[in-house]
Amino acid sequence: MASDSSAGKSADDLEIFTCRMCGDCCRGYGGTYVTEEDIAAIAGYVGQDPERFLKTCCRMSGNRPVLAQGDSGHCLFWDRLCTIHPVKPAMCRAWPYIPSVLIDVGNWRSMATCCPGMRSDVSDELILAQVRCRL
Repeated sequence: MASDSSAGKSADDLEIFTCRMCGDCCRGYGGTYVTEEDIAAIAGYVGQDPERFLKTCCRMSGNRPVLAQGDSGHCLFWDRLCTIHPVKPAMCRAWPYIPSVLIDVGNWRSMATCCPGMRSDVSDELILAQVRCRL
């Protein structure tokens, strides 16, 4: 367990994530799942009908659609910034406060090695408290 370098601060007082807009989370590690609502919103935003959007902008991961990746490995909608930011998928809006962290706080620490905005110099308890506050 990491030591909490901000002893005495509560989960509400200490930010453990600050987006640096680096795009590392847009690399699609494991895929960005999209819901029916996400598909409808993004398709409308980019001027496609949802069925065409699914065929041209998504791929299947198991039985669930994920956003396709471009040649760079980034999400198809990444161009140094998110080009669909106003309608980005729920999974993107929640990052990095996602349910898989509650399964194992080690997931936070692992993701923090790729995301410069995620703090890993805090206690497991603080990480879990922050994630729970945002779910």
